[in-house]
Amino acid sequence: MKTLYLDIETYSSNDLGACGVYRYSEAPDFEILLIGYSVNGGEVCVIDLASGGTLPDDIRMALLDKNVIKYAHNAQFERVCLSRWLGVNFLDPSSWRCTMVWAAYLGLPLSLEQAGSVMKVEKQKLSEGKELIKYFCSPCKPTNANGRRIRNLPNHAPDKWERFKSYNKRDVETEVEMVNKLSMFPLPKKEWQYYILDQKINDMGIMLDMDLVREAIRFDEYSNAKLIKALKNITGLDNPNSVVQMKTWLLNNGLDLKTLGKTTVNEIINEVPENIKNVLRLRQSLAKSSVKKYKAMENAVCRDQRARGLLQFYGANRTGRFAGRLVQVQNLPQNHLPDLLQARNLVKTGNIQALELLYDSIPFVLSELIRTAFIPRPGYKFIVADFSAIEARVISWLAGETWRNEVFATHGKIYEASASQMFRVPIEEITKGSLLRQKGKIAELALGYGGSVGALKAMGALQMGLSEEELQPLVTAWRLANPNIVKLWWAVDNAVKTSVLEQTNIRVYGLQFEYTKGFLFIELPSGRRLAYVKPQIDMNHFGNSGVTYEGIGTDKKWKRIESYGPKFVENIVQAISRDILCHALECLNNLGYSIVMHVHDEVVVETSQDISVEMICRHMSKAPVWAKDLVLKADGFECQFYKKE
Repeated sequence: MKTLYLDIETYSSNDLGACGVYRYSEAPDFEILLIGYSVNGGEVCVIDLASGGTLPDDIRMALLDKNVIKYAHNAQFERVCLSRWLGVNFLDPSSWRCTMVWAAYLGLPLSLEQAGSVMKVEKQKLSEGKELIKYFCSPCKPTNANGRRIRNLPNHAPDKWERFKSYNKRDVETEVEMVNKLSMFPLPKKEWQYYILDQKINDMGIMLDMDLVREAIRFDEYSNAKLIKALKNITGLDNPNSVVQMKTWLLNNGLDLKTLGKTTVNEIINEVPENIKNVLRLRQSLAKSSVKKYKAMENAVCRDQRARGLLQFYGANRTGRFAGRLVQVQNLPQNHLPDLLQARNLVKTGNIQALELLYDSIPFVLSELIRTAFIPRPGYKFIVADFSAIEARVISWLAGETWRNEVFATHGKIYEASASQMFRVPIEEITKGSLLRQKGKIAELALGYGGSVGALKAMGALQMGLSEEELQPLVTAWRLANPNIVKLWWAVDNAVKTSVLEQTNIRVYGLQFEYTKGFLFIELPSGRRLAYVKPQIDMNHFGNSGVTYEGIGTDKKWKRIESYGPKFVENIVQAISRDILCHALECLNNLGYSIVMHVHDEVVVETSQDISVEMICRHMSKAPVWAKDLVLKADGFECQFYKKE
């Protein structure tokens, strides 16, 4: 036995979508109903555990055997559930391969059904699966018709159960065929190593301060009740939380808003009468979404007070960057409270009266404290370290923009240096609060990937005091100061077009562009490849010819997507930055450090008191061999709860 293809069907009273597989499989009533498997891609067997079936000993041993490669779609689910079922801590992920990750690497949809459709798999996933999963895999509503039962068993619907077994079997058949199709485009060995490390980080999880979490939820409920009461008194509405009712009230008071979104409200809130301004502010406090993360923490936390499964490997299949799950750690609100520890202690000890006395808004304080719910285990500390201006460094290195590389190799003040280069002013004259530094900063943040006036506006240029007339000259000045980055954009644009049009291979800037078997591949310096499905030359919305490809759009639908040189450069730079993060994670792990979380370009290490910040940052600042002349810098700090310094 060399390979084992697996798919399982399970039952748990815990909501998988809300709590994730680690908490889901901890439920007292968790069980595996069906195990479908194929040995070496052969005939699929389905073991009906729910009806008394038993798993053959050789298959049970294969699950524990590191030499047998196990394939599954979203393999974390099978691995964690089978770990619980076998009574082991967690099965070693080193022998597991995830076809969902493999599909993401090729720019395919993440679902087995959609990926199989794009890859033209003959044995497609059966469409009735969702209805059968809902029937057998989660609690049902007790009714007189079903005898007031709270769960559907095989004997309650034998015909459905037989179809469920067929569904389980077909999933394994689809996986076998998917692996055969995907094997034409192997995932690099290094990527599987990174996946295994990711699984180990997820298995370890991160501790939550559940006293703080529970008190924060209580504070939020108390605050919401007061806010709703205040809004009812002002507006007379039955439900001030209702968008329809609130828009109607605003219209009756002379304000016609198409949306009550945060951006729209912020744009007009200072221009409306005081009574409306008060209502909008109260409603903004009521709608502050970040406090919902406390509920997500409560849902996800395991019995040992650690939250697991918060990171998804290859969650962004265009670049390979990680995505957040459950608590969504990738978009945690920042903290700016100067007395963060005091506010945290007041919430944790349940002192609502003192919190109301000292702070204007409970929702604001709760939002500021979200990060602090993550804590190290007793006796340990966090070291939080992140890369300094990683994307700016990577694009400068890739393009060979000498003056920028010199900045990063010396003082590192890229905003000041950019302003100096753009406006021909000595860098010493550009101070931290000056307008020129602001212009340098916003230009750096908005213009690196072909952005123009619209990008500056989206980044808040007008709100920071720049006039409309200043924007285009700012774009021009930045591009003139960075001619090699501009050349990189259009060299990549030409390489992509030529590769697709002539179905050939081209190498520019250390990047390999290849069209093969219906894919455009861009090979990065690390050896990893970015994949674009079914690329072709089309007329874009600017009226120019450009490359389009198939992928998941912003509306979450599979569609044809437009792109061009600067956008491809953005993908490339973000992908290289991700590879550097993975290299740093691997380096730290190999040295024995416990990585409990990472967010964007930031790593959180749970460590003993004798380890210094400098040690962690020094290891992170070592560039990989494929980017040995890239200047990296990591900064960090230590803390007893997670925060933004």
